[in-house]
Amino acid sequence: MAGARALLRHCPLLLPQDRHGTAYEGFVTAQGRDFHIRILLPVDFQLKNARIECSWRLKKILHGYRHILKQRLHSCPDLVSFMVELKTVLEIALKNTQDLHIPRPPEYYSCLVRDLEILGWNKVAYVDAGLTTVRLKAEDSCGRQHVITLKLNAKYPTEPPDCLVDFPVPFAVSWMPQNSLTDIYNQFLAALESLKEFWDALDEIDGKTWVLEPENPTRSATTRRIAIGNNVSVNVEVDPRHPNMLPECYFLGADHAVNPLRTKLNNNMHLWDPEISLLQNLRELLEIDFPSRAVLEKSDFAKDCGICYAYRLDGSAPDQVCDDPRCGQPFHQACLYEWLQGLPTSRQSFNVIFGECPYCNK
Repeated sequence: MAGARALLRHCPLLLPQDRHGTAYEGFVTAQGRDFHIRILLPVDFQLKNARIECSWRLKKILHGYRHILKQRLHSCPDLVSFMVELKTVLEIALKNTQDLHIPRPPEYYSCLVRDLEILGWNKVAYVDAGLTTVRLKAEDSCGRQHVITLKLNAKYPTEPPDCLVDFPVPFAVSWMPQNSLTDIYNQFLAALESLKEFWDALDEIDGKTWVLEPENPTRSATTRRIAIGNNVSVNVEVDPRHPNMLPECYFLGADHAVNPLRTKLNNNMHLWDPEISLLQNLRELLEIDFPSRAVLEKSDFAKDCGICYAYRLDGSAPDQVCDDPRCGQPFHQACLYEWLQGLPTSRQSFNVIFGECPYCNK
């Protein structure tokens, strides 16, 4: 009896169809909408063997969550627990369903259009047909172009929209019910300026050195793998909040080539000057000139893997190099590992495998 009361409290529109409590039919409610559902329980009331029938609309919404619901059926102790879980999953599914049109009150549209007019249509890059997704464009003080995507729910402006940005740090919006899109846009502009030095540092690296990875960096990317010489590079990870501080540096290449660079970095670390650019600091600490884009081509550094004969494998460039100075052939880590595993002469210690170079047999 207590279970029936609990079910009535959580799902007042779901009613028993027999006195044994093995069949229920009615509606489950989420985000103010009712969806038809029918639940048939076996005589032993085991939820894992229950059968659920629902309207085509609900089936379509929950299509990508079937494995989760099946898991919940096996783990929930009773029907009430399952219905609570079902409503939670349905709320998430409704929020994430892009093509589902949720009716909005007239005030929503009038408020949104008013906000866009006050903000200025010249700042709008895109608005979808349902007026639920808006993209705003902005230019920072250095002329870089940026976009913020706003996903608005039916309770706007009482609740803030979800904001999607290409930032290396989280972007949290401060919002009050009386706020508008202009307030979000101003916070977006302030966040752009706070990241100015970070993007300045990476733009200088992208413009003056040969970046091997990532191939097409996004504004949120914090790492750059910079070519130093033939099969020698440094992976630099910049802290977006402190871009003028010494970044994490990881050298890639043969030991005879990268060990002197590691030594210079360790010996000169105290010379790091936050008043000059990150790239200039790296030049002075490593006592090198990075290969110039004006003089050399990327092909001078982008050497193919000696096993698969390709440069990119699942988006990654070769990052392992034969230690023999007369060889120096680069390989993808995955290719080299698979090759060495197949050699009877290779030996493995924990997560490190030792063997002959596929190219020179050293």
